[in-house]
Amino acid sequence: MQKKKEMKISENTSVSMPMKNMIGIIIAVAMGVFAYTEVTARLTSLETSRELFQADLLKKSEQLPTDQEQFMLLEDLYKSVEQIETRIEDMMHNKVNIQFLQKNQEKVLEDLEALKDKVRANGNGHD
Repeated sequence: MQKKKEMKISENTSVSMPMKNMIGIIIAVAMGVFAYTEVTARLTSLETSRELFQADLLKKSEQLPTDQEQFMLLEDLYKSVEQIETRIEDMMHNKVNIQFLQKNQEKVLEDLEALKDKVRANGNGHD
């Protein structure tokens, strides 16, 4: 039978390892620490933004009925102003059209009077 070798570990025990492996382990540990730090920072940032969002939401939900009524009145006034602006624009177009028609009417009346004068001058009128 084979005798089992017992491994004795003490402060004088030496371990030999290739330098590449040791550098790889150090880099892996450093990357792990960096990744943990980044994840922790991201979680903290997300928790802070969530808390701020909830605080804003609570402030907005605490509006008084008078505030809500004022907002409704403002919305109604805004709609009314839009309607009034539309009517004013329509009236401006109507004014231009009326002025154009008045000028045409005056010209038609002048032409009609001129024709009446010609008919009278020819002696074809009924006197």
